Amino acid sequence: MSAFLDDIQTRLTEIRAEGLWKTEREITSPQGRRVKVAGREVINLCANNYLGLADHPALIRASNQAMADHGFGMASVRFICGTQDLHRALEERLAAYLGHDDSILFAACFDANGALFEPLLGEGDAVISDALNHASIIDGIRLCKARRYRFANSDMDDLEAQLKLARADGARHVMIATDGVFSMDGFLAKLPEIRALADRYDALLMVDDCHATGFMGPKGAGTPAHFGIRVDVITGTLGKALGGAIGGYIAGPQAVIDLLRQRARPYLFSNALPPAVVAAGLEALRLVEQGDDLRAALFENAIHWRAGLTEAGFDLLPGEHPIIPVMLYDAPKAQAMAARLFELGVYVSGFFFPVVPKGRARIRTQMNAALTRDDLDTALAAFARAGRDTGVIG
Repeated sequence: MSAFLDDIQTRLTEIRAEGLWKTEREITSPQGRRVKVAGREVINLCANNYLGLADHPALIRASNQAMADHGFGMASVRFICGTQDLHRALEERLAAYLGHDDSILFAACFDANGALFEPLLGEGDAVISDALNHASIIDGIRLCKARRYRFANSDMDDLEAQLKLARADGARHVMIATDGVFSMDGFLAKLPEIRALADRYDALLMVDDCHATGFMGPKGAGTPAHFGIRVDVITGTLGKALGGAIGGYIAGPQAVIDLLRQRARPYLFSNALPPAVVAAGLEALRLVEQGDDLRAALFENAIHWRAGLTEAGFDLLPGEHPIIPVMLYDAPKAQAMAARLFELGVYVSGFFFPVVPKGRARIRTQMNAALTRDDLDTALAAFARAGRDTGVIG
């Protein structure tokens, strides 16, 4: 044990020395446009709380009522004694909202992606994955026995080459797997082109839409709705725009959902979601479907924020999504700027290896419909000052 712990300590020392050490600050308030951290109120620009629903009174009321009516937790997996009417109600609502036959709930979308591939794809099948897909998709694919192929991020020529190769290798069924939004960059997948290639080569299309559901496309139904295309299977989360708690789902054809309910290991061996989370998810869907004003505010904030950072001289990745990365390239510099911004009353996090490739460190800012113009202008002034103080801008 001593040698083992010494090796681990050496690795931890190396992480610190490389400037890659991640720290967690304790928030002592509800998640919101401003939060209390270390006894201070700061403007929050790093949450996935896109529509500002994480502290919405209607979700809190629904959650409290569900605990009063349905209890605190299920103390069981669903097929034994853990399913309540709320679970099926949310699954049916999600399916209708996303335009699919049915859906199935998981503890998180990481579990949903971990559950998806193994029951559906076997040794004679193939899965083709975008190189920048979320870690949960990568891990889920590793668990299945299908042949694995990878295409360069959003490179349609490479995707077509991999589809041809999979077919030449004799694959029975082929599934293309992609994020709807690549969350480190805020880039949208080229879903219309991917759909066309999937149809040409008789492949299925799976999309993880965690960073789009609730605010992209008509009624916020995600990247497929945004582009006006059909996908075969979609995964997502309740932990971002849909209330910000926890919980994931898969939506798709009835037969797919039925098989997952019978064979998906993270579903069969994990407790059912707590009633409070499920009830809040139902209320979040109601608010989101009626939330054109929230979506408008979100994208107005994103436009204002992007323009302000550009004018100040920061290097931004292009895009239309409310994820707006400020590129710094150097991990220690990203950490230093995040620390300086916190001193100035702005809460952000530096992103660096292994979350992003080495040499691609950044501060990923994220817009929120609840942020006011005063919040944004105050934060822009802080960014300009912190950028000068750390040498990021002149």
